[in-house]
Amino acid sequence: MAKKKVSAKVISQKILADGIYDLRLETEITEDAVPGQFVGVYTDDKSSLLPRPISICGVDKEKNELRLVYRVVGKGTDLFSKLTEGDHVDVLGPLGNGYSMEEAAGKTAILMGGGIGVPPLLELAKRLTRLPEDKRPKDIKIVMGYRNDQTFLADEFRKYAELYIATDDGSLGTHGTVIDALNEQNIEGDVIYTCGPMPMLRGIKKYAAEHNMKAYLSLEERMACGVGACLGCVVKTRDVDAHSHVNNARICTDGPVFDAEDVDI
Repeated sequence: MAKKKVSAKVISQKILADGIYDLRLETEITEDAVPGQFVGVYTDDKSSLLPRPISICGVDKEKNELRLVYRVVGKGTDLFSKLTEGDHVDVLGPLGNGYSMEEAAGKTAILMGGGIGVPPLLELAKRLTRLPEDKRPKDIKIVMGYRNDQTFLADEFRKYAELYIATDDGSLGTHGTVIDALNEQNIEGDVIYTCGPMPMLRGIKKYAAEHNMKAYLSLEERMACGVGACLGCVVKTRDVDAHSHVNNARICTDGPVFDAEDVDI
């Protein structure tokens, strides 16, 4: 599917939690977007030429509506937070490779997100539940980790499956990590789909190996430009790249989703 650079119209924007924004855009990028992919969003700051990568939270093809839920972490995302209805912003996408939903057919799928790794799993939850009966999971469990009781998107996840929550401060759900929640709630499954901070992904990769589970990790946290230009998101891989002849891959072009067995994190 070819990526496009387009001018997207802002439909709406609101705050979901401290520093977390929900941006809705009208754009034809929705035609090809799949769960796990991302887009590059450009600022109007001429001193910054590269787009900011933001994961895709939701896709409504009928309305051509693309949903981006992001955290303000710097100058670029701060500029995005000022966008209002009717504004236009340049967007490049869809970018990267998404989750392999075929792996979940007839199995129990566990979706695990942490922090700003929570949003990209919402579209995956929706798509998994809408697959044809012979291709969808027999069951879905959702485990999300938050800093505190500001559990953005939690009510939306509950529309698709049972939701378990872990919080760093113990204010809600399991006090600890998403893996602590797995153990405390005796959650079992066959395949894990996850996105979140690198320590969480390392823990899930180890957990999946110990429990003989398939796991797909989105390494978006380590992307910088999102288009392969900066080489700031290289990850060590199990196999040698056919072109560079080294055990490396660029997360933004070869990922961001990888089979956990294929990457050394």
